[in-house]
Amino acid sequence: MTRLAVILSSFAVGFALSAPAYAQIEAPAPVATMAKPAKTFKVLAPSDVDPSLLLAPPATDGSDIQKGELQEVLRLYRTTGAERRAQAEWDDKHEDSQIFAATLGPAFDLAKLPRTAAFLKLVENEQSVAANVAKRYFLRMRPWAMDTSIKPCDYKPNANPKTSFPSGHATLGYSVSYVLAQLMPEKSQAVFERARDYAFSRQICGDHYASDTEASHVLGVTVGQKLMAHPMLQGDISLVREELRSAGLTTH
Repeated sequence: MTRLAVILSSFAVGFALSAPAYAQIEAPAPVATMAKPAKTFKVLAPSDVDPSLLLAPPATDGSDIQKGELQEVLRLYRTTGAERRAQAEWDDKHEDSQIFAATLGPAFDLAKLPRTAAFLKLVENEQSVAANVAKRYFLRMRPWAMDTSIKPCDYKPNANPKTSFPSGHATLGYSVSYVLAQLMPEKSQAVFERARDYAFSRQICGDHYASDTEASHVLGVTVGQKLMAHPMLQGDISLVREELRSAGLTTH
């Protein structure tokens, strides 16, 4: 069994343990009481993505820089056309590796690429944990918390406002795009452009400042680099490359 297969079995066990045992109870507990199990690193260590060593702090709330950033978010939020706004709303609702499907074409069908899908699932997990660690470290207020005229794409009445820096969506885009670029070098510019546009959607939505997504770029690439260089994953990466070559997605 490869290292990645062992890791993925832990995902499956976690899901099984968190699933309600319907055969043993008459009715499932209310959704509000069924907390999702917290994500944890499967391969990386906290020291690999220490936000205090990777990211400069965001501008202080109320500072001239923060006010200027907010004005730019408001401009985008108020003036972006309907078509690009619809794209931003679509991006908001899709936070996984499938955001690159249109960029890479029909051959990039993760249902038919099990090794690739498994590896990208690991990337998604590691970047999510890293982004949440950084959010808790910096506790930056969201644009919509600073200006209540903004109703973000992912509006929730009781959402935590101190989760702006970095953007989780953008970290996902930049980490996965880095990995895909290493696996399919001839597609690198296309996936990088898609990640940049995906990050830009967060400003259009009124969810994040530009500096939030810039921090996501640093963090996402760091996660991707650490995973692609990790000695325990080299065998799995070779198998993913072979699968992508067989699917005609790369010649490398």
